[in-house]
Amino acid sequence: MLAAPSIASAGDYWWSGDWYLKVGASGFMAPRYEGSKSYLLQGKPMISLGKAGDVVRFTSRNDNASFSLYDAGFVRLGAVGKLDMPRDADDSSDLKGLKPVKLGVEVGGFAEVYPTDWLRMRAEVRQGIRSHQGIVADLAADAFYDVTPVVRVSAGPRVSFASADYVDAYYGVNASESAKSGLSKYKAKGGIQSAGVGAAINWQATENIDTSAFGEYKRLLGPVGDSSLVQERGSKDQYLVGVSATYRFNFTLP
Repeated sequence: MLAAPSIASAGDYWWSGDWYLKVGASGFMAPRYEGSKSYLLQGKPMISLGKAGDVVRFTSRNDNASFSLYDAGFVRLGAVGKLDMPRDADDSSDLKGLKPVKLGVEVGGFAEVYPTDWLRMRAEVRQGIRSHQGIVADLAADAFYDVTPVVRVSAGPRVSFASADYVDAYYGVNASESAKSGLSKYKAKGGIQSAGVGAAINWQATENIDTSAFGEYKRLLGPVGDSSLVQERGSKDQYLVGVSATYRFNFTLP
């Protein structure tokens, strides 16, 4: 997660000072595509950049890359972005005959608040570019507890919403796609996308190495759960379990 830069002193640029770069990867067992009933071992790179000294009390693997523009301690606001990977029949034979989803991005804003010292609530709203033209909103709440100075456990609910353009790109089936795929026609609508819960155990192995183990469950709902792709070939119940590790590099900019 990208942390907000501190205000530079007179004569300095906003980027002047000590920074950190975290790089790593996560490996997890997850559905071949969202809505699939078939699972596949997958991997994902993890990169975050921030100004040394910035304090972010809690982060989640569900947080997309973000840059804080306002930080009052208990409230943070800023910009957020997400990379949407392509999806086509090479990912699963379930998708044969459906229009491929292109590689794209989602950009928007985030807000998070800390009602207490052990609870964080976060919302992201993002507009799709290229992969879809819809709007997606993710809401999450996480309670966290430090078992030891280097071990933290956390858990909480998640819910997602999506506009009709997003649902159509991933779950709509027009007449031509129906004929090619064998799926029933489905006209997409917007609304709630999913609801579920996630949990994680984080261990700071060394000063520079962070590791975690995590698990999630969500239920596809509304127009996504009603899609013929999910109803006829997939599952509304989606599970994910995995581990991750990152290494922190420190550096200084003039």
